Amino acid sequence: MERTTNFAGDPNIGVFARVAGDIAVIPPEATDDFREALKEALSVELVETTIQGSSIIGSLVAGNSRGLVVSGLATESELAVLKKHRKVMLLSDTMNAAGNVIMANNTFAVVHPDLPADIAAAVGEFLGVVVIHLTLGGVRTVGMAGAATNKGVIVHPNATAQQIAQIEAVAKVPVGTGTINMGSGLIGTGLLVNDTGYIAGNATSGFELGRVEDVFGFLE
Repeated sequence: MERTTNFAGDPNIGVFARVAGDIAVIPPEATDDFREALKEALSVELVETTIQGSSIIGSLVAGNSRGLVVSGLATESELAVLKKHRKVMLLSDTMNAAGNVIMANNTFAVVHPDLPADIAAAVGEFLGVVVIHLTLGGVRTVGMAGAATNKGVIVHPNATAQQIAQIEAVAKVPVGTGTINMGSGLIGTGLLVNDTGYIAGNATSGFELGRVEDVFGFLE
């Protein structure tokens, strides 16, 4: 199975799509090749919409199998599409790019260190997870500094042992470091992954793919 793809020639596929359990939210202009790659690799149902009129879905949506946290600037018609598949929470704070500031699975969520405590608590209650404020390897936009499933978590290679230990304490799954797209520590920009499988940006090396497979338990 092909393990890499691109979005309109861009290997930063995690900027344009968001996987949450058995669904993948994608923009309408996604090519047939991109759609088929996601369905084959991840066994997901595709949910097609923009968010606040934009195609950068991965930056504006976060979530898990219980719900989606979405930019508060999303339109009613966009939210109506999402609500057919998940309950939806709007992130209406000035820090509203949910996909950039939240990394979550069904157990925990790591959020931007400056996300207000009351909003972080609301996210935790909505998604049914434990929430921790964290920086990963100096990156505050934690939603793009890592990727999480219910089987593993991969984060920026500069994440400290203390930061990894904090995630391990709440995640209860293996946590490792890695890169994507030939050395980028912003894992979330180039990796789409769930409990079933993964697909990475097509600039990702074989070594990087091997690291993803190791952390998430996909090695055969």
